[in-house]
Amino acid sequence: MSWLFGIKKDMKDQNFDVVVPGGGESTGGQERQTPRKPMKSESEGYKFDSSALERAAAAAKELERSSKRNDPPPPDFGGLGGGDPLGGGPSGSSGGGSSGGDRSAAEEKARKTAMEAYRFDSSALERAAAAAKDLEKSKHAKEALELSKLQEQTKQTEMMAKVKEYEAHIESSKVEQKRAFEEERRKTLAEETKQHQQRAQYQDQLSRKRYEEQLVQQQRMNEENLRKQEESVAKQEAMRKATIEHEMEVRSKLEAKKLEAEMMAKAKADRENQDLFLEQLRLKAAENRTTVLESIKTAGSVIGSGLHSLLTDWDKTLTAVGGLSLLALGVYSAKNTTALGARFVEARLGKPALVRETSRFSLLESLKHPVVTVKKFQTKPSDALAGVILEPKLEERLRDVAIATKNTKQNRGMYRNILMYGPPGTGKTMFAKKLATHSGLDYAILTGGDISPLGGDAVTAMHKVFDWAETSRKGLLLFIDEADAFLRKRSSETISESLRATLNAFLYRTGEQSNKFMLVLASNTPEQFDWAVNDRLDEMVEFTLPGKDERERLLRLYFDKFVLEPASQGHRRLKVEQFDFGQFCTEMATLTEGMSGREIAKLGVAWQAAAYSSADGVLTKQMAEDKVRQALVQHSQKVEWQSEAERRESKSLTYSNKETTYALPKSSQSPAIEPPTSPSLGKKTPPYIRR
Repeated sequence: MSWLFGIKKDMKDQNFDVVVPGGGESTGGQERQTPRKPMKSESEGYKFDSSALERAAAAAKELERSSKRNDPPPPDFGGLGGGDPLGGGPSGSSGGGSSGGDRSAAEEKARKTAMEAYRFDSSALERAAAAAKDLEKSKHAKEALELSKLQEQTKQTEMMAKVKEYEAHIESSKVEQKRAFEEERRKTLAEETKQHQQRAQYQDQLSRKRYEEQLVQQQRMNEENLRKQEESVAKQEAMRKATIEHEMEVRSKLEAKKLEAEMMAKAKADRENQDLFLEQLRLKAAENRTTVLESIKTAGSVIGSGLHSLLTDWDKTLTAVGGLSLLALGVYSAKNTTALGARFVEARLGKPALVRETSRFSLLESLKHPVVTVKKFQTKPSDALAGVILEPKLEERLRDVAIATKNTKQNRGMYRNILMYGPPGTGKTMFAKKLATHSGLDYAILTGGDISPLGGDAVTAMHKVFDWAETSRKGLLLFIDEADAFLRKRSSETISESLRATLNAFLYRTGEQSNKFMLVLASNTPEQFDWAVNDRLDEMVEFTLPGKDERERLLRLYFDKFVLEPASQGHRRLKVEQFDFGQFCTEMATLTEGMSGREIAKLGVAWQAAAYSSADGVLTKQMAEDKVRQALVQHSQKVEWQSEAERRESKSLTYSNKETTYALPKSSQSPAIEPPTSPSLGKKTPPYIRR
């Protein structure tokens, strides 16, 4: 289609930008070249020559007429500067110089088919030429051409944007391809790693299985060897036993035969020597009789001559009587001196057997426990109620007792005897020690349960205790715990004779006031005392169970002693979770109603043990509350175990008929705990409260 290229050439000469099918602008085969003819003026540059379109329309019309006549030569496009569109030579030449008579029908059909391609409607070109001619004559040619150029530029810009977008798409495709490649590579490496791991695990399993099979096989071999060895040892042992039995049987037979032979020989010898043996016995008896008679005669003559000379000579008589008297006096003096020395040594250097604990200096005790002895000398007098938490009224009364005792000691007056009674664990023994230290006295602690097993020796032991107490230079506070064990009523109680004698000895030694020792008795059931014992008491103090305020003070004291102080030292394995300790102690004081001071102290030890038993050594609030619950349950069980007689005899405890549950405060999330149910009565055990 050379005629199109001719139109293209004419438009190029008119300074038009032609868009080629490749997507870019071309001028003479190049992308956007500068026009050959420069524009002389702005109006000349927009003149449009329609002659090219007219010639193209004429050529197309001629081509249409030629195709209708089936004229074989193609139309001449030489005027347009083009060649034969089929490339068959210059214009005016035919496809063959001969006529069509010698051509085959097939070639003719092929030629007609080829010519059909050049048949088209030329009216479009004619209309285009007419439009171009009208446009050339129109006064709006310039604006139309400018609009066409802008449209072309817009299309080119859009085409460039599409090219850039295509390039960006290519780059993103490359990136995506690379990412997919890396992802596939990563998956490949992961799969290879997994395969290696599985292979290693499988090999490990195989090796383990082989090792286990080897162990099993080795164990079987060992068991088989052990069985063979046991069978061999059993056989050897059986053979050894059979050999020993045979030897013993043979030996017994030989010994029996030997014994039988000896007996027969001895019997035969005795029968043969019977006369000789009887004669020897007669001679020995006669000789022994003669010797005895001679000894009696000699002793009688010597004693007779001595008595005769002693009776006839008064000087010898007086000498003999004086010697015997001096001998008896020496024996009696040595015996009493030894006993007196033993008592002195026991009083000065040791302590009586009944004394369980004492602060009095003893040489033997200082040699056994030197560190404790040094600490005793370093201990200074302190407040009698330091570390002792009691009710305010009771504290005031005990403080008066402590002041009176201290002044009595300083003024060398007569000490008063005190009875401290109440439930166990209320601080009686602790106050007795504090009282002795505050007053500058030595203390000695006895228990009534140690006296009854002594039996008849109890009287002697009691006298030794009081003798030892009277030898104290500083004064002694003699504290007898559980005194009701041997100071029971003689009229209504059935007591043994030895215990009655011991009570009489106690009453004898405490009949008068003493400036050497102070007697302090402690009992949980003071109503069992003999009337004579009550008559010797000057002061009776009741120790009751702590109230709410006292329990809170005790909880704070023991929480600080057993938990906070060890935790603050740092080197111990004990830490405390952050929570309000004061509020916690206040809440627990409400729950621990009826508990004694000893039980609260054990609760502090339980908190410390809970922290030590935890994995990280931290005492949490939940752990502390759990220990309180356990203590409450145990306390209720102890109360349930008390017999009716114990409850009637108790003077400081009463029991409520209302059923009570132990429930934590609302701030805690722990469930309420009910006291245990008695298996025998089938109802809850009521807690006891202070009277």
